Amino acid sequence: MGSPSPFACEHVSKAFARGWLRGRTEVLHDISLTLEPGECLGLVGPNGSGKTTLLRIAAGIESASSGTVALFGADGIPDAARRRIGYLSEDSPFPGELRARDALLLLARLSRMNKAGFACDAMLERVGLDHVARRRLSSFSKGMLRRFGLAQAFVHRPDLVLLDEPTAGLDAAGYLVLGELLDEARDRGAACVLSSHTLSDLAERVARLAVLVEGRLMALDSPHALVHAGARLRLEFEGLTPQALDLLERSIVDAGGRIVSRGPAQRTLLEIYRRPRTETG
Repeated sequence: MGSPSPFACEHVSKAFARGWLRGRTEVLHDISLTLEPGECLGLVGPNGSGKTTLLRIAAGIESASSGTVALFGADGIPDAARRRIGYLSEDSPFPGELRARDALLLLARLSRMNKAGFACDAMLERVGLDHVARRRLSSFSKGMLRRFGLAQAFVHRPDLVLLDEPTAGLDAAGYLVLGELLDEARDRGAACVLSSHTLSDLAERVARLAVLVEGRLMALDSPHALVHAGARLRLEFEGLTPQALDLLERSIVDAGGRIVSRGPAQRTLLEIYRRPRTETG
C-alpha cells in the first residue's frame, strides 16, 4: 500500500460573511483535489480566483464551509499534521522586531525541529541571508523578506509545501534557490503546491496545473496539455545566415504555415546566471 496523500479535499466550498444582513460571498465552489507524495501542483488563476483561500484551507488557517479535507490520510488537520507543513503566505507577515536568525529559530522550534540552530544557520546561508542574520526583519527589503519566507517554509523539511506567489519580489538568483529547494523537497517525497497568477512562474516546475476562475476548478491537467493545445510550434535557431532564414520562412509559407513573429533571441537572467564563468568577460 502506498503512502497516504499529503493533501486531499472533496467538494470543498468556502464562503465569507459580507457583514450584517449583507449575505455571504462564496469564494470556492465544490473543489476536489488530491496530491500524491512527491508531486508538485500549480494553482493558477486571476486575482480573486480563490487560490490563496484554498492554500489557507490546506494549511489549516481557514476552515472550509462545506466539504472534507484530509492531511496525510487523517481527517481534518491535526496539530501533528500542521508541523509537517511548510507555508509561505503572499504578504510575508513576519515579526519585524525580531532578528532574522531569532525569528527563523523560533519558527523552527514551533515545528519541534531537532538541532534547529544548526539547520537555521545552514538555511540562512542557503537563501543568501547569512550576512544579515542579525538584522531585524523590519529592515529587510521585499526581496530579502521573500528569501526569509522561503527559509522558514523549508527549514524543517516539511512533507507538504504550500507557497503563495513564491516568486513575487525574488531576483533571478532567488528564483534559482527556490528551484533547488523545490527539487530537493520532491526528491525526499514532499508534495508541493505553488500558487501564482502568472503561468510562466509555474509551467516548468509543476506536473499538473489546476486552473481556478471565480472559485471554480476549470481545468486540471499537465502544463503541456493545457498550454500547448493547437497546432502551434516555437523553434529557435543558431548559426543560420539571414538568407538561410529567409529561405526557411518561404518554405514554411509554401507548406501552408504562417510566421507569427521574427526577432533576435535574448538570454533570460536565469540563463545568464547559469553561464559558465569561462563565458563571462
